[in-house]
Amino acid sequence: MFSRLFHRNRRNVIRPEPTSKMSWREQAQRVQREAHVYYFAFKHPRVRWYAKLVAVCSASYLFSPIQLIPSYIPVIGFLDDFLVLFVAAKLLQRIIPPDVLAECRQLADAAEVRRKQEIRSTAATIGFVAVAAVWFLVAAGVSIVMARYISADTATAK
Repeated sequence: MFSRLFHRNRRNVIRPEPTSKMSWREQAQRVQREAHVYYFAFKHPRVRWYAKLVAVCSASYLFSPIQLIPSYIPVIGFLDDFLVLFVAAKLLQRIIPPDVLAECRQLADAAEVRRKQEIRSTAATIGFVAVAAVWFLVAAGVSIVMARYISADTATAK
């Protein structure tokens, strides 16, 4: 009886996709999104000072050149950074009020949409024009060099 209830309730719960099925790119985007959420939470007025202190200390440890285990040690060097990031994220999830965290997630989603729209409109146009201009200049330069080479070769043949 208990197992049937457990399975029945478990089907109705929507769970996030396990990280093992996510690609490295998706996991990196998820970490970046969470960092953006915590940035908005850091700036939120309803977040307590000790949550801000946890965020500042973890970020300063990650960017500090002085670390417990140096990063140039192949695997272990990055494990301490990962551990600090993981513990800080879990701690911030517990001490930041859920409604504030939900609001910050919405702000992060809106900021990501704005950023993608700006990249599509401005950067895509500038990038296309730059690539086309470079391609045209290279094609013109190569054709001029080839024309001079051919004309110099025919002039020496006469």
